[in-house]
This record gives sequence, structure tokens and C-alpha cells, in this order.
Amino acid sequence: MQHTPEPSARPEAAEPVTLPTQRTPGRPFDPPAGLAEVRASRPLARMTYPDGHIGWLATGYSAVRSIMGDPRFSSRYELMHHPFPGAPEGPLPPAPVGDMTGMDAPEHTRFRRLLAGKFTVRRMRLLTERLEGITAERLDALERRGPGADLVEAFARPIPALMICELLGVPYADRERFQGHTHTLMAKDPTPEERYAAFAGLQEYMAELVAAKRATPSDDLLGDLAQDSDLTDDELVGVGGFLLAAGLDTTANMIAHGTFALLSNPAQAAALRTDPDLAPQAVEELLRYLTVAHTTVKTALEDVELAGRTIVAGETVTLSLEAANRDPGRFPDPDVLDLHRKATGHLGFGHGIHQCLGQQLARVELAVALPALLKRFPGLQLAIPADEVPLRTDMNIYGVHRLPVTWDED
Repeated sequence: MQHTPEPSARPEAAEPVTLPTQRTPGRPFDPPAGLAEVRASRPLARMTYPDGHIGWLATGYSAVRSIMGDPRFSSRYELMHHPFPGAPEGPLPPAPVGDMTGMDAPEHTRFRRLLAGKFTVRRMRLLTERLEGITAERLDALERRGPGADLVEAFARPIPALMICELLGVPYADRERFQGHTHTLMAKDPTPEERYAAFAGLQEYMAELVAAKRATPSDDLLGDLAQDSDLTDDELVGVGGFLLAAGLDTTANMIAHGTFALLSNPAQAAALRTDPDLAPQAVEELLRYLTVAHTTVKTALEDVELAGRTIVAGETVTLSLEAANRDPGRFPDPDVLDLHRKATGHLGFGHGIHQCLGQQLARVELAVALPALLKRFPGLQLAIPADEVPLRTDMNIYGVHRLPVTWDED
């Protein structure tokens, strides 16, 4: 039975905070300033949710990492209170079949074990040659068209789309059919009708694909699962849609937003351009600095003592990964982008059993795409003022909607 004490019965005297969401104009790479203010005084603070629930906000690195690795906290959607204003009212529905983000063990364990072997470091490295070819093709296309392009559409989105399609065995020619659905599902505030339609559209597409994989074996991830796992058709459809959506959006935004950050820090861009060996370390620092997957939510399954507080069973905790990755207690000068920093331990891919399944693929994509772009176009620059770049403040994954760029022709 869930139980939540009245706020007045709790030992913390300070008023509960609300989730800071307002970003500072002119600072597109920084988390909302209010997060740092909360973290400085209360790394684990009482928080009022839009539906009136009194839960918690974790902003300190230690608290966020501890909660993410603690099985006493659930990831199930139906137990959560939504932290963002404007969210649909009422309880959240359970996770759709195959959506590993909203599962706990043992259901999560079953799916994770089936998939973990498909995303090994070795397998991702084997994809590097194909990735280098895809990246070169996109750069050639940019060069042929001449200066001036939206880097999101011309470069950042196609590369992970091609890679996840190749890995899963999804025809890239079908991308127009599923990319719109993915975009809607990643938005913060679609109507229930819009979200349902997008989910249904993606499910319909994956059902057709799964039927084809069942009928004709193929040498790809979905083909392997269709032939060699005990997943039902519904489970395979769900897992396929989950992996497709996750593989498209997050890495595309890291490529685009990472490019924006590098163009805004010319010395860092020059360092990466001239030293290819810096790429793996640079990727980790960009993941920390940008933290495009900025927020996640857990709910206590039992009373938990943490940081001198008691989180009571049934209370929801909002985890600000972007605040944790800027915690000066863990990363000195955290608001500075320093590609020579050893940013190991960052939470850009989360932590614990829900740590990003495709993180090795994302690392390879970023380590290939960003240096190649900077080397091919050493004069790359924004085509509009930085403060006019449209930011994805309306999305669950932060980044840019468009990134207009230009460059000098040789």
C-alpha cells in the first residue's frame, strides 16, 4: 500500500520546490539555472508536482546516482507522478509491451538479457566501417550542394537513422513513415489522442516488419530475435518500436547539439579537428556537458533513507541528470566544456539496470561523425545568430530543432 505523509509531518522545514524548467537566454547548453540553486542548498529536496503530489527532486550527483542504482526504486510509469507542467492529468498508464524504460525486474531482466548481447562493444566496433561510409556519404552530399544547410536534416538525423535501421533490419526507405511517429512520442506535451495515434502508427509498422522477419530469416537484430528468441509477436513488435525510437532521436540530438556546442567553443572544436585520438574522450565530455536526456523519474517501493532524508514508499523522485552532471562536487568547473576532461562516471547514459542499452553504438556514431564534420568543413559556422537557433525545450530529449550552418568553399 502506498502512503504519503502530509508535508507538515516531514522534518524538512524548507518549502517544497517545483521543478525548474526555465533555461537562461543566451546559455543554450546550460541546465535551467534554478536546478543549480536547488542543488547548492538541498541536493535532495522536497518537490511539489503539478498534480499536487509532494515528492522529491534529486539534483546532486551522489543522490541521483544512488537512486538510479537502487532496486528499491521503481521505473514503472503507473506508479509515477509526472514532473512537467502541462502533462496529461490522472495516473499514467503502464508501459506498453516492450518498453523497457518503464519496466522493473524481473520483466526488465528478461528483455535486457535477450538484447544485451546484440549491443556489445565488439559488435558496435564492427559497424564502424559502415558508419564511416555513411558519414562520408552525408558529407559528400553537403559538399555537392554548397554552403548552407540545416545540419539536423542533412547530417545529424540521417546518420543514426541509417545505423539503427541497418542494425535492426529496418528499410531506411520507410523512414518517413516512422520518424513522424517517433517525434510525437518524444514530445513533452502531445494530446493523449496524438500520442495514441503515433504509438498505434509505429506499432502497425513494426507488426508488418515482424511478420516479414518471421517469414524470412534475415541477418540483423530483429531477424535474430524473430528466429531465436521466445518473444511473442506483440513483445517483438514492442521491443522493435522501442529500439527504433530510442536509436533515432537521442543520438541525432547529440550530433546536432554537440556541433552547436563546438561551434560556440572554437578552441574546443579546433582541438578535436586536429587530434582524432581525442574523439573518445571528447564524446564523454560532450555527453556530460549537454546531457540531452536530462530528466528521469523513479518511485520508492519502500521507505529509503538517503542523504539524511526518508523517502517514503509511494513517493516519486524526479532525477535531474543534467544537474548531476554539472555538480561541482563531482566535476570541477562543470559549466566549462573541456574536451581534455576525463568525464568518466557521467550520467549521460543513466546508471544501473536501465543504463542506455545502445550507449556503445551512440559513442561510435559520435566519435566518427563529429570529427569528420569538423575536418571536412574547417570553416563551418552558424548561419544565424546563436540566440536564434530553435531549442527543443518542448521535448523530452533536449537539443535543437534546426541548426542552420554555412561554410567557406575552397
